[in-house]
Parts: sequence; C-alpha cells; structure tokens
Amino acid sequence: MDRLGIMLSGLCVVHCVASAVFVAMLASAGGALLDPAIHEIGLSLAILLGVFALGRGIVDHGYMMPAAVGSLGLGVMAGAMTLDHGLGSTLYTVLGVALLALGHDLNRRAVI
Repeated sequence: MDRLGIMLSGLCVVHCVASAVFVAMLASAGGALLDPAIHEIGLSLAILLGVFALGRGIVDHGYMMPAAVGSLGLGVMAGAMTLDHGLGSTLYTVLGVALLALGHDLNRRAVI
C-alpha cells in the first residue's frame, strides 16, 4: 500500500506541474485540469490510502513517525485546496505530496 501511496503522490506532482504548464500555455485546456472535483477526489483518495497504509504501519511496526509525517503532508495538501489556483497552491500541494510520500517511504522501510 505504501508503494501505491508513493506512486499516487508522484502522479499528483505530475498533475500539479502539468496543470500549471497547461494553464500558462492554453487557458482552455488547463481549465479542465484545474476542476475542483479532480482535486477533491484526489485528496479523498490520498486520505483514504494514507489512513489505511500509514495506520497499518503503526499496527505492524509500532512507529508513529511515518504516520505523523504523512499526516502533516495530508494537512498541507488540504490547506492548499483552500488557496486560489496559482503558484502558491501548486507549491503547497507539491510540498504536501512530498511529505506524504516521505511518510509512506518511512513506513515502507520500517516494516519488519
């Protein structure tokens, strides 16, 4: 599950960067990528996967740090959704995704 979480985090970064590039190049194509429903569904999937994978890690190996780092990333991602679309929200989203991926990686490495 953690590898899936890392992959989903990577896809999120690609989506955020591609959206910013498409908006800069083609305003009409970027509009579809910036649809709030895409972000809400993506964040919901990240939260569900994070709760399952990071929570399972706590049960399996007893370390809280991976879940804490991953949860911080989810919080930053959720906070970024409250910002207007632009460079700021993209940077906060990428930061949140990186923290979430780090949490998943720490979780994956800690499994005994």
